Amino acid sequence: MPATRFDEERQELEAVLASGIFSRAPSLAQLLSYICQKYFEGATDQIKEYNIAVEALGRPPEFDQKRDSIVRVEAHRLRKRLKEYYGGAGSSHAIRIEIPSGQYVPRFQIRPDLPNPNIPDVDLPAVTPQARNGHPPVFTEVEVLPALVPLVRRRRGRSRLLAFSAAALLLIAAGIVFYRYRTKPAPMAAAQAAAAAGDKIAANPVSTEEADALRILAGRTGSPYTDRFGELWISDKYFTGGSAATDTHSILATPDIGIFRSHREGSFHYDIPLRPGVYEMHLYFAETKFGDPTGLQDSDDMRIFDVLANGRKILAGFDVAADAGPNTADIRVFKDIRPGSDGMLHLSFEPSKYPAVLSAIEILPGIPGRIRPVRMVSRATNYTDSEGRLWEADHYVFGGHLTFRNDLISGAADPELYRGERYGNIKYVIPVAPGKYTAIFHFAETWFGPGKFGGGGKGNRAFDILYNGVALAKNLDIFEESGGSDRALVKTFHGLEPNAQGKLILSLVPTENYACINALEIIDESR
Repeated sequence: MPATRFDEERQELEAVLASGIFSRAPSLAQLLSYICQKYFEGATDQIKEYNIAVEALGRPPEFDQKRDSIVRVEAHRLRKRLKEYYGGAGSSHAIRIEIPSGQYVPRFQIRPDLPNPNIPDVDLPAVTPQARNGHPPVFTEVEVLPALVPLVRRRRGRSRLLAFSAAALLLIAAGIVFYRYRTKPAPMAAAQAAAAAGDKIAANPVSTEEADALRILAGRTGSPYTDRFGELWISDKYFTGGSAATDTHSILATPDIGIFRSHREGSFHYDIPLRPGVYEMHLYFAETKFGDPTGLQDSDDMRIFDVLANGRKILAGFDVAADAGPNTADIRVFKDIRPGSDGMLHLSFEPSKYPAVLSAIEILPGIPGRIRPVRMVSRATNYTDSEGRLWEADHYVFGGHLTFRNDLISGAADPELYRGERYGNIKYVIPVAPGKYTAIFHFAETWFGPGKFGGGGKGNRAFDILYNGVALAKNLDIFEESGGSDRALVKTFHGLEPNAQGKLILSLVPTENYACINALEIIDESR
């Protein structure tokens, strides 16, 4: 699916959730968010009645769909609510979300009688797709032709001659731009073309400074993969040794299971060309062969291996299952990664007990001595704030439900940051490099208070904030501490260190009603 269509579908989901139609039905908002997120992840095979009941609606693992019709009832209510919405406030939307009767997989239907809202209503619009990762766009017929269709459709009611004349001129202009940028490929496109030639080292090193990032899916063959954040992961390259395999297991604790659909196993090496500089590296693992999440089968001490970067051991006696658990995403973060004197980053995966395993490699432009800030907003999609900073969609998280609020928040530099909310019993497991960190929590009470849906106010919501099991705050009452409803509250905690597994575990544990959070920042305190 083209990235633009993918983005439009995500925007439509956000618009529906933010519309207020679920203000008194949070379970419907959670159901819609869940099935759409699975759709975006390419995991529609997991959109089943049992999974929806347990993962979206909070039913216990022993849920019996033959005795409990909750999913069918809620799906019927959701279909009815969407029909009402698109018959009213959403009637002008060019994309509609539908859930066919008897099914749970959502469909994003384009209305042919309405213009695409992303095409400006001018006589001769220019084709100006956003440059990916800050680089000039590389136009293809796949991107150009869909852009023409809405233009022709838009002009149909005025003049067919004008419509086709405009389309012809647009095609000529697009062809000029296509030729211009095709003769000078963007750095990431050049890197992919070089990588596509085979497993040999590219003649010119890949620069993450130019290409923004290099992401490799270990064991993957064929076409690149675009994750839920719109980032491109290339198929397996630059490796020597080991064997590739695919995975069909359900992986816990990941916002994008597609990253874990393949792996490389054995004794293997990667020789990745990089330009001089400092980088941040994330290594992705998942143990899918030994053990199971129930703990009924042994998993620890079954697979142990070392990881070396340019001959320096960065993981010793590493056991993925012991680190994170079986069938669970495990990410390890490393700062101050540099290429060797030969311009290569040499990664070695050396087994000491059973073959080593790797799911993916991510190399990002680094900050000397520190990791990049981690900023997450409680939404299903990324958000760029008023200062131009990127906040990633909520991830690294266990528990809770996402919802959207229409309330205008006061006392906030960027009120939009508080539109999304996660509520429930919430735990973040955030991978970081060794060091000390500042955690910044962003809250706003939008449910309880005079005139609010939940009524009441002080004392209606309270929760503890824990860091690696240690209390940072006890019985936090957002309403009381911020001075009322719809007021921003920022709580900052310094000097937090990761556990032995390289994780900051931040928990929001309810003591009265559900805990909630709007956004979270993790800042490296190293100088």
